[in-house]
Amino acid sequence: MNKEAFPKENLIFRTVVTFAAIVLTAALRIVPHPWNLAPVGAMALFSGAMVRDRRLTFVFPLLALFAGDVFIGFHKLMPVVYSSFLLSVLIGRWLQNRRTLIRVGGATLLGAIQFFTVTNFGVWALGSFYPRTLGGLAACYAAGIPFFWNTLAGDALYVTLLFGGYALAERFIPALRAPSRCAST
Repeated sequence: MNKEAFPKENLIFRTVVTFAAIVLTAALRIVPHPWNLAPVGAMALFSGAMVRDRRLTFVFPLLALFAGDVFIGFHKLMPVVYSSFLLSVLIGRWLQNRRTLIRVGGATLLGAIQFFTVTNFGVWALGSFYPRTLGGLAACYAAGIPFFWNTLAGDALYVTLLFGGYALAERFIPALRAPSRCAST
């Protein structure tokens, strides 16, 4: 195999494996699960960290979300939810080439916090459950706390599976390693 072809083939293989993981994770979203204990936040972080093409980094998770929503159903807060997951993709982009346990853990926590903050604000601002007062906003956030723990637990579980599984696969499948790491093999 010539040296110039290997990195390009490597990148294609990495991209296919990454997209397969994202599709699998998105499919798990439609399987019955407790509220917010879903793989979507982890999928967005993983996409941001692993997909090199900026457009695909954002488009692919949105398509996966949309495909899941075809089965789950649509609602008026979808633009808020989708925007929040785009923020998680941005957080994941911060992890590119810097995937350490501490950084991935911090990104997971940050992703769960921003999802809680953004989506509960959306519920308060666009819904009719809470008065549009500071007290109503506080009540909305307080009511969302149990869901936050599920979000954090789901993100932690699926981040562990996605990032941990990929790191394990990199150890055993040289073609998954970043091109700079493959050059020495």
